[in-house]
Amino acid sequence: MKRRIAVISAILEDPGEVQGKFNSIVSGYKKIIKGRMGIPFEEEGVSVIAITVLATLDQINSLTGKLGNLSNVSIKTSISKREL
Repeated sequence: MKRRIAVISAILEDPGEVQGKFNSIVSGYKKIIKGRMGIPFEEEGVSVIAITVLATLDQINSLTGKLGNLSNVSIKTSISKREL
């Protein structure tokens, strides 16, 4: 299986409400996650999270699809062109 590096960026607009669900989904993909960075904007009520993965396109699409279906969560993904 060919894998690619991807960076998944997420903006949680109501982190107190959705962060538990978000973290539960992400933990199900811990084998493909190589790094994660979160920045809370407490005064604005927003959290920004970047997740770096090494995975197949199917795995990347599965993770981003589940995260994107959460309310108050915006997802964008950058995927490398190079297959590893």
